[in-house]
Amino acid sequence: MTTAPQIDVSSLSFEKAVEELEAIVSALERGDVALDKSIEIYERGEALKKHCEALLGAAENRIEKIRLDRAGKPQGVEPLDGE
Repeated sequence: MTTAPQIDVSSLSFEKAVEELEAIVSALERGDVALDKSIEIYERGEALKKHCEALLGAAENRIEKIRLDRAGKPQGVEPLDGE
């Protein structure tokens, strides 16, 4: 892993957060990172994971399904879990 300045996790897009998280997992799995650096990047990985979960939750809340009337024409929308 490079030691470039770290961007605030909350400003990352889902895709960028996942990309960084994958790089952290790869580095930890290789085992070629010093212990103190491993702890540091593990903590960053935890923050990235939480950020990704929050972004996914927000996306799920925005998903809606279209309600159709008896003729099959769109009538409006409702939450996807509204059944």
